[in-house]
Amino acid sequence: MAFDYKKEYKEFYLPPKTPTIVDVPAMNYLAVTGKGNPNEEDGAYKKAVGLLYAIAYTLKMSYKGDHHIDGYFQYVVPPLEGFWWQEGIKGVDYTHKNDFQWISLIRLPDFITPADFDWAIGEATRKKKQDFSPVEFLSYHEGLCVQCMHIGAYDDEPKTVAKMTAFAEENGYTSDFTDTRYHHEIYLSDPRKGSIDKQRTVVRHPIKPI
Repeated sequence: MAFDYKKEYKEFYLPPKTPTIVDVPAMNYLAVTGKGNPNEEDGAYKKAVGLLYAIAYTLKMSYKGDHHIDGYFQYVVPPLEGFWWQEGIKGVDYTHKNDFQWISLIRLPDFITPADFDWAIGEATRKKKQDFSPVEFLSYHEGLCVQCMHIGAYDDEPKTVAKMTAFAEENGYTSDFTDTRYHHEIYLSDPRKGSIDKQRTVVRHPIKPI
C-alpha cells in the first residue's frame, strides 16, 4: 500500500475542528510564487497548480522509467497547500482577493533531492513542451503554529481564524506573521466536487510566546 502522508502524519494534515498548537518541522516542497485572485479563470494561480501537479507526478512515477531515486518508496502525492499574504496586513483580507500574494505548494518526500527535482523539471519540459521554470525546490521550517480544521467555504474562514487566535492567546501565544511566516492553508477537498459546506481545509497560523 502506498505511503499516505495525511494518514501517517495526522497531526499536520488531519487536526480536529477545535484549535491546537503544533510545532511543524522542516519540510521540502515544490513551490510556485505568484500574486492575484486565485479564482480567476486561467489565472496565474490555476496555472501554478497545474505546473506543481505535473512535476509532482513526474517524480511519483519516476520508478517506471530510467531515473533511479535513492530510497524511493511508493506514496500518495500529498495535498495542495498555500501560503497567503497581502502587503500591510497581518493575516489575510478575504474581501480583497486581487491583492493576494501566494506560494502554492506540494510537499515532497524526504528522499527527493534537488538533483531529482532538476531531473523532473527536465523530464516534464521534454514530455509536455511547457515552461516549468516557475517551479522551485523549497525547504521551509514553519515552526510553532496554531491550527484548526475548517469545514465550509474559504470565505467563512475568518470565523475559524478568530477561534484560533483566541485559543492561542488563552494559552500564552500571539500571532507571529512576518516576511517569512504566513497564513497557511492545506486543501483536503477538491472544490470542484461535493458540497462546499463540507469542504475541509487545514488553516494554520504562525505564533510565538507572549
